[in-house]
Amino acid sequence: MGETVGETVGETPSDALSRLRALCLALPEATEKLSHGEPTWFVRKVFVTYAGRHHDDRVAFWCAVPPGVQEALMGSDPERFFRPPYVGGRGWLGVYLDVPEIDWDEIAELVAEAYRTVAPKRLVAQLDAARAGRPS
Repeated sequence: MGETVGETVGETPSDALSRLRALCLALPEATEKLSHGEPTWFVRKVFVTYAGRHHDDRVAFWCAVPPGVQEALMGSDPERFFRPPYVGGRGWLGVYLDVPEIDWDEIAELVAEAYRTVAPKRLVAQLDAARAGRPS
């Protein structure tokens, strides 16, 4: 079975963390710090945190999402999306990274949306301008 664009089969947790890190740190003024023993990405506030088997035997990440997104994605694919502990009650989404095929294009969209959810408006505008090819 060959790899298609945006999908990876049999990715190791280390590979998944490296790809997630690259997506997060590509965003304007994003920084990484350890929080509760896990890599966590901030833009003033947390927008994504890695969950490398700290809370259960699954590798995942948790991200901020706009209202309604958590329920919609969990309902559409409960094998890939879940309500994470601690922050799930505030609408955050859990995304498993130990599934057979990871759609990295979808992960990139979720990371960008998480960023937009918590970043200052000035940085969101900068991100949107850069993605549209306009000077910020």
